[in-house]
Amino acid sequence: MAISKEQAERMLLNDVQCFEPEIQRLVTTPLSQNQWDALVCFTYNLGAANLESSTLRRMLNAGDYAGAAAQFPRWNKAGGKVLGPSTRC
Repeated sequence: MAISKEQAERMLLNDVQCFEPEIQRLVTTPLSQNQWDALVCFTYNLGAANLESSTLRRMLNAGDYAGAAAQFPRWNKAGGKVLGPSTRC
């Protein structure tokens, strides 16, 4: 199946909009636009359930922004294998 760039962007936007309410529900601390974007990417790729149960979220909600940021590299595997840089946000 082939789709246009415009179709792909519309599909991505629709998908992303599904995750925004989940982030709003799960994260109780103020976020910068970059932090918000990183959590949308995280949730898009890993799901809201993983965000909900993560140490990343617990640290973020506790106000430990640096600690939360340090958690992102821990989520670099799929099926036990380290993913390459092209598969990250």
